[in-house]
Amino acid sequence: MITDVHSFSVIVPAHNEETCLGACLRAVEKAASRVQGRVECIVVLNACTDGTERVAREAGATVTFCRERNLAAVRNTGAKLALNDILVTIDADSRMSANALLEVEKALASGKYIGGGVPIIPDRYSLGIVLTGVVLATICLAVGVPSAGMFWCFTGDFDAIGGFDESRHSGEDIDFAQRLKRYGRRQNKRFGTLRRAMLRTSCRKFDQFGDWFFMKLLLRHPRGCWRALKGSDSALAERLWYGVRR
Repeated sequence: MITDVHSFSVIVPAHNEETCLGACLRAVEKAASRVQGRVECIVVLNACTDGTERVAREAGATVTFCRERNLAAVRNTGAKLALNDILVTIDADSRMSANALLEVEKALASGKYIGGGVPIIPDRYSLGIVLTGVVLATICLAVGVPSAGMFWCFTGDFDAIGGFDESRHSGEDIDFAQRLKRYGRRQNKRFGTLRRAMLRTSCRKFDQFGDWFFMKLLLRHPRGCWRALKGSDSALAERLWYGVRR
């Protein structure tokens, strides 16, 4: 049972997301209708050359800018403007389910969770995409993070662990989850996965690079994948963030 009304700040990094951003923000708006508290969307424009800013402003989002080519810095830029007590991060090519914010509120109000993530559902399926999902899920479990994709926690706890690590070019999401989990353990709280909500995300990287691109990369360049996980491969991060067709 939720006894207090909580407010939400949803952070959306955006690099040339004119095509996807509208659906993302409409999904947030739909989820916002299920909770009583205030919900703000903060879109962080990052090296955009298209109509992303127009789409964000027409949707009523707060708009800010980050010039650094670093996703951790982009996320942190949005978080610094957050006015509300619950922080949620989501990528512009993803859509949260209509009950997502309500389930986040329930989990945090229970006092059992420091924060967590949600299950990720792809826009389409193929053998290559499914196997990639299995491998990535196995990696997440191996490092102690049951889910990624959309993170949620109290804003105060986000600030307490220093947000996302801007020294990392990639893998900043897994690192953030690990640190949040350790911080929660000291407070006898768990890092959890919402079982009744989900995140649907695009397959545009697979559309561009091929459904087997990650598996091929893993087999041919395992050390490179390890560097990407540790956040030390700036070239790969550049390719997978700024080099993807929008």
